[in-house]
Amino acid sequence: MIGRATLLRQLPHPPASDGRLRRSQRSGQAIVDALMALVGEGVLEPTAPQVAARANVGIRTVFRRFSDMERLFAEMDARLQAEAAPLLLGGRATGTRAERAHALVHQRVAFFERIAPYKRSGSLKRWRSPFLRDRHARLVRALRADLLRWLPELRHAPAAITEALDLTTSFEAWDRLRSEQSLSRGRAQAAMERTVVALVKELRSRIGGGVDE
Repeated sequence: MIGRATLLRQLPHPPASDGRLRRSQRSGQAIVDALMALVGEGVLEPTAPQVAARANVGIRTVFRRFSDMERLFAEMDARLQAEAAPLLLGGRATGTRAERAHALVHQRVAFFERIAPYKRSGSLKRWRSPFLRDRHARLVRALRADLLRWLPELRHAPAAITEALDLTTSFEAWDRLRSEQSLSRGRAQAAMERTVVALVKELRSRIGGGVDE
């Protein structure tokens, strides 16, 4: 008969390193949480001591994590994508052209407000990060595709109108209104809507109106 001690020895046990691995994973999670929180509060380039204090980990642990910035950016981006992507992808592109234009702006405002501090922070580091450059290019393409989803008429419009609308509804335009021009969210949204509506009216004169108006 197999004794209890013998049986216990035969059962698989997690290696001793598993405990260290779990602690490392928890520390890594805490560091990402701290970075997200600090950037979200407007600290666009958190220092290692700031992150260590917020994450309640040692400064050496932060430096080890910071040694692979591309992976750290990817982890933060994945977290932000999960939270913010539905704000961009939601909404049904139905109604008149004017109604869709207003809905487009409303959607962009909600999305841009959510990602703003992280986008500003990423812009400071983009020149030295292949990952952030790629994510920026993907966002530009996604916003362009979303613009055409809301206003498919642009596929038959003069290129100048499409490009003007793409610029007007970009994050960079929104950030200028909010940061450089110091407008409130409401005033910035009104400015963006005014420009978009004016361009949509010009679109009508170029490709015609009809029941869709």
